[in-house]
Amino acid sequence: QVHLVESGGGLVQAGDSLRLSCAASERTFMKYAAGWFRQAPGKERELVAAVSYTGATTTYADSVKGRFTISRDNGKDTLYLQMHTLKPEDTAVYYCAHSKTEGVIDLSASAQYTGWGQGTQVTVSS
Repeated sequence: QVHLVESGGGLVQAGDSLRLSCAASERTFMKYAAGWFRQAPGKERELVAAVSYTGATTTYADSVKGRFTISRDNGKDTLYLQMHTLKPEDTAVYYCAHSKTEGVIDLSASAQYTGWGQGTQVTVSS
């Protein structure tokens, strides 16, 4: 089973940038699609961005398109989320997860993901 550990969160001002990292415990991580989710207080967890197991295909929530970039380094078993032009509404706990099955999946289907990390807090002040 792949275990995931997120890092890189923090307190920033609106307009700033942050890069989140998600380290996987197993080399098999490279066989799975992966995604970043976030959950704000009182709201449901939402899919922010996802990437195919090869890294060639990505998908984004409309709210972050053009500001966030998801990527992965399969040589380092690590997933990244580069966030630019942060807004107060981006404040949430950010989680990474991997797909339940290997290979190609519907990246935008939240139910396809599992193996959540402990999360990292991102707080954006106005």
